[in-house]
Amino acid sequence: MDLADCERYNRFLFPPIEQAGPEGIVAVGGNLDPQMLLSAYAQGIFPWYTEGQPILWWSPDPRFVLFPGRLHLPRSLKRTLNRGVFEVRFDEDFERVITECRDMPRPQQEGTWITAEMISAYLRLHDMGYAHSVEAYAGGALVGGLYGVSLGAAFFGESMFWRVAEASKVAFVALGRLLRDKGYHFIDCQIYTDHLARFGAQDVARAEFLRLLANALQQPTCIGNWGAVFAPSVST
Repeated sequence: MDLADCERYNRFLFPPIEQAGPEGIVAVGGNLDPQMLLSAYAQGIFPWYTEGQPILWWSPDPRFVLFPGRLHLPRSLKRTLNRGVFEVRFDEDFERVITECRDMPRPQQEGTWITAEMISAYLRLHDMGYAHSVEAYAGGALVGGLYGVSLGAAFFGESMFWRVAEASKVAFVALGRLLRDKGYHFIDCQIYTDHLARFGAQDVARAEFLRLLANALQQPTCIGNWGAVFAPSVST
Protein backbone atom coordinates (compact mmCIF):
# COMPACT_ATOMS: atom_id res chain seq x y z
CA MET A 1 0.00 0.00 0.00
CA ASP A 2 1.68 3.21 -1.09
CA LEU A 3 0.70 6.76 -0.17
CA ALA A 4 -1.82 6.94 -3.00
CA ASP A 5 -3.51 3.82 -1.67
CA CYS A 6 -3.60 5.30 1.84
CA GLU A 7 -5.31 8.42 0.53
CA ARG A 8 -7.78 6.33 -1.42
CA TYR A 9 -8.78 4.20 1.55
CA ASN A 10 -8.80 7.15 3.91
CA ARG A 11 -11.73 8.61 2.01
CA PHE A 12 -13.79 7.04 4.84
CA LEU A 13 -12.61 9.17 7.71
CA PHE A 14 -13.39 8.11 11.27
CA PRO A 15 -13.73 10.50 14.21
CA PRO A 16 -10.37 11.56 15.68
CA ILE A 17 -8.90 8.71 17.68
CA GLU A 18 -8.06 11.13 20.47
CA GLN A 19 -11.81 11.41 21.09
CA ALA A 20 -12.19 7.66 21.72
CA GLY A 21 -13.84 6.62 24.95
CA PRO A 22 -11.71 5.19 27.77
CA GLU A 23 -12.34 1.64 26.52
CA GLY A 24 -11.16 2.56 23.02
CA ILE A 25 -14.41 2.87 21.03
CA VAL A 26 -13.96 5.40 18.24
CA ALA A 27 -17.27 5.09 16.37
CA VAL A 28 -20.53 3.14 16.22
CA GLY A 29 -22.36 2.01 13.09
CA GLY A 30 -21.33 2.09 9.46
CA ASN A 31 -20.75 -1.06 7.42
CA LEU A 32 -18.13 -3.68 6.65
CA ASP A 33 -17.59 -2.89 2.99
CA PRO A 34 -13.98 -3.54 1.91
CA GLN A 35 -13.02 0.12 1.60
CA MET A 36 -14.54 0.90 4.99
CA LEU A 37 -12.49 -1.90 6.57
CA LEU A 38 -9.28 -0.91 4.81
CA SER A 39 -9.88 2.72 5.76
CA ALA A 40 -10.25 1.66 9.38
CA TYR A 41 -7.08 -0.42 9.47
CA ALA A 42 -5.12 2.37 7.76
CA GLN A 43 -6.26 4.70 10.56
CA GLY A 44 -5.41 2.29 13.39
CA ILE A 45 -9.02 1.15 13.95
CA PHE A 46 -10.66 -2.29 13.84
CA PRO A 47 -14.24 -3.62 14.16
CA TRP A 48 -15.25 -5.71 17.17
CA TYR A 49 -18.83 -6.38 18.19
CA THR A 50 -21.26 -9.22 18.83
CA GLU A 51 -24.47 -10.35 17.16
CA GLY A 52 -27.28 -7.88 17.76
CA GLN A 53 -24.97 -4.91 18.38
CA PRO A 54 -24.22 -2.13 15.91
CA ILE A 55 -20.70 -2.28 14.50
CA LEU A 56 -18.24 -0.97 17.08
CA TRP A 57 -14.94 0.50 15.88
CA TRP A 58 -12.00 0.33 18.29
CA SER A 59 -8.57 1.85 18.79
CA PRO A 60 -7.48 0.83 22.30
CA ASP A 61 -4.75 2.55 24.28
CA PRO A 62 -2.32 0.91 24.78
CA ARG A 63 -2.08 -1.28 21.68
CA PHE A 64 -0.61 -4.78 21.87
CA VAL A 65 1.95 -5.44 19.13
CA LEU A 66 4.66 -7.93 18.26
CA PHE A 67 7.78 -6.92 16.36
CA PRO A 68 8.72 -9.91 14.16
CA GLY A 69 12.44 -9.49 14.84
CA ARG A 70 11.75 -9.99 18.56
CA LEU A 71 9.64 -13.14 18.21
CA HIS A 72 10.29 -15.40 21.22
CA LEU A 73 9.91 -19.18 21.02
CA PRO A 74 9.08 -21.06 24.24
CA ARG A 75 11.33 -24.07 24.77
CA SER A 76 8.52 -26.62 24.43
CA LEU A 77 7.46 -25.09 21.12
CA LYS A 78 11.01 -25.32 19.80
CA ARG A 79 10.86 -29.08 20.38
CA THR A 80 7.56 -29.28 18.49
CA LEU A 81 9.02 -27.34 15.58
CA ASN A 82 12.09 -29.55 15.52
CA ARG A 83 9.93 -32.67 15.32
CA GLY A 84 8.13 -31.34 12.25
CA VAL A 85 4.71 -32.34 13.57
CA PHE A 86 2.82 -29.81 11.45
CA GLU A 87 2.88 -28.62 7.85
CA VAL A 88 2.20 -24.91 7.47
CA ARG A 89 0.44 -23.46 4.45
CA PHE A 90 -0.75 -19.97 3.55
CA ASP A 91 -4.09 -18.96 2.03
CA GLU A 92 -5.11 -22.48 1.12
CA ASP A 93 -8.46 -22.51 2.96
CA PHE A 94 -9.23 -19.04 4.31
CA GLU A 95 -12.96 -19.69 4.67
CA ARG A 96 -12.39 -22.82 6.74
CA VAL A 97 -9.96 -20.96 9.01
CA ILE A 98 -12.32 -18.08 9.73
CA THR A 99 -15.26 -20.42 10.41
CA GLU A 100 -13.08 -22.54 12.71
CA CYS A 101 -12.12 -19.37 14.56
CA ARG A 102 -15.81 -18.56 14.90
CA ASP A 103 -16.57 -22.00 16.32
CA MET A 104 -13.59 -22.17 18.68
CA PRO A 105 -14.78 -22.39 22.32
CA ARG A 106 -13.24 -19.61 24.38
CA PRO A 107 -13.29 -19.62 28.19
CA GLN A 108 -15.31 -16.84 29.81
CA GLN A 109 -16.69 -15.71 26.47
CA GLU A 110 -20.30 -16.19 25.44
CA GLY A 111 -20.99 -16.44 21.74
CA THR A 112 -18.62 -15.03 19.13
CA TRP A 113 -17.77 -11.69 17.60
CA ILE A 114 -17.12 -13.42 14.25
CA THR A 115 -20.63 -12.98 12.91
CA ALA A 116 -21.92 -14.05 9.50
CA GLU A 117 -21.53 -10.41 8.46
CA MET A 118 -17.89 -10.42 9.56
CA ILE A 119 -17.16 -13.67 7.75
CA SER A 120 -18.65 -12.33 4.52
CA ALA A 121 -16.65 -9.10 4.84
CA TYR A 122 -13.30 -10.80 5.41
CA LEU A 123 -13.95 -13.30 2.63
CA ARG A 124 -14.28 -10.30 0.32
CA LEU A 125 -10.99 -8.89 1.62
CA HIS A 126 -9.39 -12.28 1.06
CA ASP A 127 -10.69 -12.43 -2.50
CA MET A 128 -9.18 -8.96 -3.03
CA GLY A 129 -5.82 -10.20 -1.73
CA TYR A 130 -5.68 -8.23 1.56
CA ALA A 131 -6.83 -10.84 4.10
CA HIS A 132 -4.72 -13.95 4.65
CA SER A 133 -4.79 -17.22 6.54
CA VAL A 134 -1.98 -19.30 7.98
CA GLU A 135 -2.84 -22.97 8.43
CA ALA A 136 -1.29 -25.86 10.32
CA TYR A 137 -1.98 -29.36 9.02
CA ALA A 138 -1.30 -32.74 10.60
CA GLY A 139 -1.81 -35.88 8.55
CA GLY A 140 -3.41 -33.75 5.85
CA ALA A 141 -6.07 -32.40 8.22
CA LEU A 142 -6.42 -28.74 9.15
CA VAL A 143 -5.84 -28.60 12.91
CA GLY A 144 -5.00 -24.96 13.62
CA GLY A 145 -4.48 -21.57 12.10
CA LEU A 146 -5.09 -17.84 12.14
CA TYR A 147 -6.15 -15.02 9.86
CA GLY A 148 -5.62 -11.29 9.53
CA VAL A 149 -5.20 -8.35 7.18
CA SER A 150 -2.02 -7.04 5.55
CA LEU A 151 -1.46 -3.40 4.63
CA GLY A 152 1.95 -2.02 3.81
CA ALA A 153 4.48 -3.49 6.24
CA ALA A 154 1.84 -4.12 8.92
CA PHE A 155 -0.11 -7.29 9.63
CA PHE A 156 -3.31 -6.98 11.66
CA GLY A 157 -4.04 -10.26 13.42
CA GLU A 158 -7.70 -11.07 13.95
CA SER A 159 -8.21 -14.54 15.42
CA MET A 160 -6.76 -18.03 15.73
CA PHE A 161 -7.97 -21.55 16.47
CA TRP A 162 -6.56 -24.96 17.30
CA ARG A 163 -7.91 -28.50 17.29
CA VAL A 164 -4.55 -30.00 18.27
CA ALA A 165 -2.28 -28.60 20.97
CA GLU A 166 0.32 -26.12 19.67
CA ALA A 167 -1.06 -26.09 16.12
CA SER A 168 -1.98 -22.41 16.17
CA LYS A 169 1.33 -21.58 17.87
CA VAL A 170 3.24 -23.18 15.00
CA ALA A 171 1.13 -21.22 12.51
CA PHE A 172 1.86 -18.00 14.41
CA VAL A 173 5.60 -18.69 14.47
CA ALA A 174 5.57 -19.35 10.72
CA LEU A 175 3.80 -16.04 10.19
CA GLY A 176 6.22 -14.19 12.45
CA ARG A 177 9.25 -15.62 10.69
CA LEU A 178 7.84 -14.86 7.27
CA LEU A 179 7.02 -11.27 8.19
CA ARG A 180 10.46 -10.84 9.75
CA ASP A 181 12.15 -12.07 6.59
CA LYS A 182 9.96 -9.85 4.37
CA GLY A 183 10.68 -6.72 6.37
CA TYR A 184 7.30 -6.24 8.03
CA HIS A 185 7.37 -3.74 10.87
CA PHE A 186 4.89 -5.30 13.29
CA ILE A 187 1.96 -7.63 13.93
CA ASP A 188 -0.99 -5.83 15.51
CA CYS A 189 -2.33 -8.13 18.24
CA GLN A 190 -4.87 -5.48 19.31
CA ILE A 191 -5.25 -6.16 23.04
CA TYR A 192 -3.17 -7.95 25.66
CA THR A 193 -3.31 -11.73 26.00
CA ASP A 194 -1.02 -13.95 28.06
CA HIS A 195 -0.79 -16.27 25.06
CA LEU A 196 0.79 -13.68 22.75
CA ALA A 197 2.83 -12.07 25.51
CA ARG A 198 4.77 -15.36 25.70
CA PHE A 199 5.83 -14.78 22.08
CA GLY A 200 7.16 -11.32 22.89
CA ALA A 201 4.17 -9.12 22.11
CA GLN A 202 4.12 -5.92 24.13
CA ASP A 203 1.97 -2.89 24.89
CA VAL A 204 2.75 0.37 23.13
CA ALA A 205 1.00 3.68 23.64
CA ARG A 206 -1.63 4.41 21.00
CA ALA A 207 0.25 7.50 19.81
CA GLU A 208 3.34 5.37 19.27
CA PHE A 209 1.29 2.71 17.48
CA LEU A 210 -0.07 5.33 15.09
CA ARG A 211 3.47 6.50 14.38
CA LEU A 212 4.56 2.93 13.67
CA LEU A 213 1.54 2.42 11.45
CA ALA A 214 2.22 5.57 9.44
CA ASN A 215 5.75 4.33 8.76
CA ALA A 216 4.54 0.83 7.84
CA LEU A 217 2.05 2.23 5.34
CA GLN A 218 4.87 3.85 3.40
CA GLN A 219 5.73 0.34 2.15
CA PRO A 220 3.89 -1.47 -0.65
CA THR A 221 1.26 -4.06 0.21
CA CYS A 222 1.82 -7.62 -0.98
CA ILE A 223 -1.60 -8.30 -2.47
CA GLY A 224 -2.61 -11.77 -3.60
CA ASN A 225 -2.44 -15.37 -2.46
CA TRP A 226 0.47 -15.71 -0.07
CA GLY A 227 0.62 -19.44 -0.68
CA ALA A 228 1.70 -18.71 -4.22
CA VAL A 229 3.82 -15.64 -3.45
CA PHE A 230 5.63 -16.71 -0.27
CA ALA A 231 5.33 -20.48 0.22
CA PRO A 232 8.77 -21.43 -1.15
CA SER A 233 10.44 -19.19 1.45
CA VAL A 234 8.44 -20.38 4.46
CA SER A 235 9.90 -22.76 6.99
CA THR A 236 8.80 -23.59 10.53
